[in-house]
Amino acid sequence: MASITDEITHEFPRLFRVYKDGRIERYPASPYVEADRDPTTGVESKDVVISSEPSIKARVFIPRIDDPDEKLPLVLHYHGGAFCIGSPFNAITHNFLTSFVSQIRAIAVSVDYRLAPENPLPIPFEDSWASMQWIAAHFGGKGPEPWINQHADMGRVFLAGESAGGTIAHNIAVRAGAKGTAGFGVRGLIIMHPYFANEEPDELIKYIYPTCSGLFDDPILNPEADPDLSKLVCSRVFVCVAEQDWLKPRGLSYYEILKGSGYGGTVEFVETEGESHCFHVFNPTCEKALALNRAMASFINQD
Repeated sequence: MASITDEITHEFPRLFRVYKDGRIERYPASPYVEADRDPTTGVESKDVVISSEPSIKARVFIPRIDDPDEKLPLVLHYHGGAFCIGSPFNAITHNFLTSFVSQIRAIAVSVDYRLAPENPLPIPFEDSWASMQWIAAHFGGKGPEPWINQHADMGRVFLAGESAGGTIAHNIAVRAGAKGTAGFGVRGLIIMHPYFANEEPDELIKYIYPTCSGLFDDPILNPEADPDLSKLVCSRVFVCVAEQDWLKPRGLSYYEILKGSGYGGTVEFVETEGESHCFHVFNPTCEKALALNRAMASFINQD
C-alpha cells in the first residue's frame, strides 16, 4: 500500500500533480539552457533581475547589431504553459525567441513570472505588470539594462505571448491602457494561440485561481467580461491561431469580441493551416513557423 505521503489529491496531465502532504510534482520539463550567443544567428542573450522581492527574473535577447546607434523595437514576452509550467530559461522558449529575434530584428525581454499553483492567479499577472514598470525605468536611457538603454526604441514597444502568456499580454495591455504608461509607447499587442476562459468547466483554472468568483465572469480570463477592453494601450493587435489547436475557437472569439468592443485600433488575424497548439514555439525553424514570424515582423515593422 502506498504511504500517505504518496497519495495524490489532484493531477493535471502534462502539468503537475499534488500529493496529500502538500508536495507539488511537475512533469518533466524542457531542459534549462544558459544565456549565451547563438553561433548560427548571432543572437545574444543574458539574464536580468526584474525584482528581488518578490523574485522575478527575465531573459533578454538581442540580434546581431553592427551599428552601435541602431534602435530596434522592444518585445515584452510572456511564455505559455497554462500558468503552471514553462520559463524563458528552458530550451523550448529560448530556441523560439532566438529564432523570433533573429528574423524580426527586435529586442525581446521574456519574463520568468512566478508559477501556479504555488503562486495562484493572479500572481503571474502581477509579476508581469512589474515587468512593465521595469521596462518603463529605461525611458531616457536610464534603466538598469545597457542593451535596452542603447538599442531599444522606447516608442516601439510591443507586448506578446503564447497560450497562457497571450492571456497575460492581453491583460497587461488593458491595464496599461487604463492606467497609462510612463515615458514609452506600446505600439502593438501580439496574441498567439491564447488560453482564455469560456463557458466550459475548467478544473485546472478552478484549482490555480481559488479566489475566482466565476471563470466566464472574470475579466482576467474572459475579455468579453472586461469593461475596459476597448481601452487597450496600443493602436494595433495581431491575433494568430492554428487550425488543429483545441484553443482555436477561443482565439477566434477574442478576435471577434475585440472587433466589436469599440476598440479604435486595427486587428489582424492569421490562421496557420494543418498545425496545432504553439507549433511555432515547439518547432521554431519549420517553414510555417518562419512564415508566421514573417507576418509578425511585418506587423511590428510597419512603421
